[in-house]
Amino acid sequence: MLTAKQHELLTFINARLAEGGVSPSFDEMREALELKSKSGVHRLISALEERGFIRRLPNRARALEVLRVPEVSTPSAPAPQPRAIPVAANDSIDIPLHGRIAAGTPIEALQGSESFSVPAALLGPGEHYALEVSGDSMVEEGILDGDFALIRKVDTAREGEIVVALIDEQEATLKTFRREGQMIRLDPANRQYEPQRYRPDQVRIQGRLAGLIRRY
Repeated sequence: MLTAKQHELLTFINARLAEGGVSPSFDEMREALELKSKSGVHRLISALEERGFIRRLPNRARALEVLRVPEVSTPSAPAPQPRAIPVAANDSIDIPLHGRIAAGTPIEALQGSESFSVPAALLGPGEHYALEVSGDSMVEEGILDGDFALIRKVDTAREGEIVVALIDEQEATLKTFRREGQMIRLDPANRQYEPQRYRPDQVRIQGRLAGLIRRY
């Protein structure tokens, strides 16, 4: 069941694709739905994606495809199959920037009120935030000091995922999550660093790595 705004956005995207094969830009979607910001559009798109109505094509930046439209009570001809076209290259979304996170020895978790502009196509469904990486212990995973880690908010982790782990409610670190017997092991990706082992009650997962942005 879609909300009124979700249905309105899906109808708008599908109509534009059917008319000219070109997906509307985030600004056009924002104006069509009379929203105040593009972040509202992003939330609606994420909700439609989670419900299986649209998808972003893999390996094609900023490409939207309508998979299905809600059924209507009266018979109608099948909707034309839309052709996925990249969304405008300047579409972006602002997400919270929460200070610096250690990729080496854990440092105190910092919280801030700044925002960070990210290409919308880099973010999948869910809520996200950004952290500036401090340290070199994840270099073998291609995560360098000064990079910006894009984190999807989750509170659980699977074996082998790179996560933000809050230790003893005071320190945060970016590491690969492992289980070792009754302990949790946080693995670095640098041979100069040793794995960190904690009791489960010492570790709280705050997110999973969703992407990286590097500025030159």
